[in-house]
Amino acid sequence: MKHTPLIDAHRKAQGKLVDFAGWEMPIQYSGVVDEYQTVRRHAGLFDVSHMGRIRVAGPGSLAFLQRVTTNDVSKLSVRQSQYSMVCAPDGGIKDDIFIYHVKPYEFLVCVNASNREKIVAWFHQKVAQAQGCTVRDQSTALAQLAIQGPASRDILTAAGLTDLQQLKARHCLEAPVCGHPTLVTRTGYTGELGYELYLPAEGAMTIWNHLLEAGQPLGLKPAGLGARDLLRLEMAYLLYGNDMDEHTTPIEAGADWVVKFEKGDFIGRATLHAQHSDGPSRRLIAFELIEKAVPRHGFKILSPQAPHAEIGEVTSGNLSPMLQKGIGMGYVTPAASQPGSSILIDIRGKACPAVVVKPPFYKKNPGAS
Repeated sequence: MKHTPLIDAHRKAQGKLVDFAGWEMPIQYSGVVDEYQTVRRHAGLFDVSHMGRIRVAGPGSLAFLQRVTTNDVSKLSVRQSQYSMVCAPDGGIKDDIFIYHVKPYEFLVCVNASNREKIVAWFHQKVAQAQGCTVRDQSTALAQLAIQGPASRDILTAAGLTDLQQLKARHCLEAPVCGHPTLVTRTGYTGELGYELYLPAEGAMTIWNHLLEAGQPLGLKPAGLGARDLLRLEMAYLLYGNDMDEHTTPIEAGADWVVKFEKGDFIGRATLHAQHSDGPSRRLIAFELIEKAVPRHGFKILSPQAPHAEIGEVTSGNLSPMLQKGIGMGYVTPAASQPGSSILIDIRGKACPAVVVKPPFYKKNPGAS
């Protein structure tokens, strides 16, 4: 299995390590719910160095990214970022990504760990048809940390980072941390105020320990992928491989807002525009269970009308510690997708009543990223 530069720190902290997309990663340390509550109330520190990091640079970099992604990259000023998607010609989602405009002719693209090789190869294939642009996989050279929670700004300030008070959501700055040049971005996957740090791999252990020491008086703890998944689900954030894949389009996934048809041509535009005009044959919904039960990925979604025909499938599900009820997402026919609609979730042979709700499940705190 692959390892991040922080594997020794995870072992020392007695993290429970699991295989995640070929990486040995901590699923939890003190416990998933304890780490979840720590992020909601204080702050958690995540190692997300398994993600892919691709540098796109040169005077043709903007035109290249406009071609291979769905959002409008021209809207980004330097030190701004955006959520976007990379689609195939048929509109299927190759990956959901974050793009950071770090310098006038330079962008950093963060991709999912499971899709890193695929997206790097796709970018290399497409950049061969572009001019004035280079693509470089920097996943090994850079590490990536995420500090998330209401105390995250105060912790980073205590660790020596200044000027964070004015840093708006999806903006970034460059600053030294423990002597290492670091890109500090106000982004995250939890719904709380939070930051992600892109830094040289050789500095990861020093910075990890420094942040934990600075944050200990403010309640900071290391957090694993289990808490991260629970936090993102309460925000109804999409998870690649569960809520979307190459057989899913952004329109079906409810991500129309990252598809900017007005920017001009891009890969997948024709198919997506037709689907946007005609309406998709299925839509992603968020739902809450009426009775206490736990929905899981792969469970069937049924019609409330007898004989309870299958109308979809759960893509993500869990018990929300905040709501104390089962929550989930899944694809259903458009007729069953309106908030307030009744559905049934087949949980191990029992048809449990649920209601379609408007996401997110968690109403994020003022000032959250």
